[in-house]
Amino acid sequence: MGIYEEISSNKRRSILLIFLFFIVILILGYVFGAIFFDPFIGLFLALFISIVFTLISIFSGDKMVLSMMKAKEAKKPEHTYLINTVEGLAIAAGIPKPKVYVVEEDSPNAFATGFKPKKASVTVTTGLLKLMNKQELEGVIAHEMSHIKNYDIRFMILVATLVGISVLISDLILRSLFWGSYGHRGRDNRAGGYIIVIGLVLAIITPIIVQLIKMAISRRREFLADASGAMLTRYPMGLADALRKIGKDKEPMVRGANRAVSHLFIADPMRAVGSKVKHWFSTHPDINERIRRLEKM
Repeated sequence: MGIYEEISSNKRRSILLIFLFFIVILILGYVFGAIFFDPFIGLFLALFISIVFTLISIFSGDKMVLSMMKAKEAKKPEHTYLINTVEGLAIAAGIPKPKVYVVEEDSPNAFATGFKPKKASVTVTTGLLKLMNKQELEGVIAHEMSHIKNYDIRFMILVATLVGISVLISDLILRSLFWGSYGHRGRDNRAGGYIIVIGLVLAIITPIIVQLIKMAISRRREFLADASGAMLTRYPMGLADALRKIGKDKEPMVRGANRAVSHLFIADPMRAVGSKVKHWFSTHPDINERIRRLEKM
């Protein structure tokens, strides 16, 4: 599959996954409302809480991640080449130059943050700078630049918000049903009893389903950023070789990273944890599959 075909395919699949996500949220909100008061009130509350969560993520999410990772802004002359690389690729991508940060960390990795290109940043570890040659570093930066240009970070903020609200509603349903605090709808008729059963089942399986959808979306966006990054540099092998080095590195763990932010990185920063877990439980595609696709472009 060529670069343009790869980009189009991943966009279509990402749209389909986010549509399924919204369907799950709507069903859960409706059932929640039907059990306790009114279905439409349940939908309204789910929407309201989602907006609040999103606003918090927009205004403070990137700062929280950078603080968590103890990132320091890159300065010249120590990081002149890194800064120049970011500036050059930003011009090529047609977006404002993002801020550049460095994390003192042996594990080679990188990530991008920011709700929109004007507020974006690119962060790399010192391990990445030591391990990569010029073309490989350009491939990694182009991948992160593509996340910014494609608004992947904004997209994943929305996904994370939907995950949060789904888990929250599921938890409320389970707690209320466990303590018997459901409304009159559940006690007055047989239909209400069926709704309670449906609500209980959804409350149990929804957190699992939405996490799987989130991981699937994250994997699709990684493929898209790989293809977009290759198009930006016009040299897919640069990123392919970088991923090959990252995959073989003996320091797979990034200190300070956790599952909440692992989808931001170019490679799973916790891939040493649960490495035997099946592919669909991962936020990143198999690194060998990513390399294979890049080599065919």
